[in-house]
Amino acid sequence: SEVIRRKPAFAEGWNRRATTYFLAGEYRKSLADCDQVIKRNPAHFGALSGYGQIYFRLEQYDKAIEYWRRALRVNPNMSGVRTNIEGAEQLLREKSARTI
Repeated sequence: SEVIRRKPAFAEGWNRRATTYFLAGEYRKSLADCDQVIKRNPAHFGALSGYGQIYFRLEQYDKAIEYWRRALRVNPNMSGVRTNIEGAEQLLREKSARTI
């Protein structure tokens, strides 16, 4: 928070705090800080991937997949993100099968 106070235009300060909020389970605050990162750097693949992690934890798998795909468009070398997408797609299929 001190880095953000001193240098509010520094995207990575917001990203670090978003990560801290995520680890603390403060997902809404983490999302708000990710918004600030993307406002400053729309190609910040760490924040895009972070959105995916948050939405996955919130069981909003479709949004998680959307953000992970955006992260991959920026940085196609994120193999863990590909694995996350596959897992979330499987969960969506299972969820859909239960509602039929």
